[in-house]
Amino acid sequence: MRALILAAGVGHRLAPLTDRRPKCLLPVGGRSLLERMLASLAAVSVSEAVIVVGHCQDQIRQVAGDRFGPLVVRYVENPEYTRDSIRSLWACRTELDEDFILMDADVLFPTGILRRLVECPDTSALLIDRGFTDTGEEVKVYTRARQVVALGKKVKPPPHDAVGEGVGFFKCAGAHGPVLRECMAEVLRDSTRYHEYEDALDLLLRRIHVGWVDVGGLPWTEIDFAEDLRRAEAELLPQIERLRDEP
Repeated sequence: MRALILAAGVGHRLAPLTDRRPKCLLPVGGRSLLERMLASLAAVSVSEAVIVVGHCQDQIRQVAGDRFGPLVVRYVENPEYTRDSIRSLWACRTELDEDFILMDADVLFPTGILRRLVECPDTSALLIDRGFTDTGEEVKVYTRARQVVALGKKVKPPPHDAVGEGVGFFKCAGAHGPVLRECMAEVLRDSTRYHEYEDALDLLLRRIHVGWVDVGGLPWTEIDFAEDLRRAEAELLPQIERLRDEP
């Protein structure tokens, strides 16, 4: 299994910290988000990481190299990284024919969260946190029984049993990769508005079965604002390190 890591964006909301540095290289506890992510991927036996790069990409290439421990590392460049986020996923559309995990590069998390996704019996599945606080910024994931039925920040909720916040990790079977490509192409045909890559995932889950794994109660956070970075360092990292030290 490979990982597709979306790390091309500028991260304007964290300026000036990200003016000359990619968001994924911001340090938490003396180690960057990207290095922590690659270490977790290696720990769950993912064999290859494909990193989609754009903003300050030379720094990412220097940190990750072509191998991170046992993990083979490759790069795909998104020349349109200042545009809508779906273009980073579109840039790696030829990488979708094998089982993969799609990952936002700006998430701090314990390895156990990733292991839950890898071990999920559904061949395609999303990580969600049903214990989230709704601030309006979250990508919401709506579920009915064992299936995801909709996701997005502004999607109209269909009939559902539960809702959670999307963690930003999606496991996809290689057999579903061509369908995801079709969904991306369909979204990109509408050039009148900004598109998140989640728009394509929302189309996908209407065509295939996508399961879900709840990680509520485990420490994780997406890093979008300076306050997220402060909280990650002061509150969440100690919790993550305690989990790592538990037998």
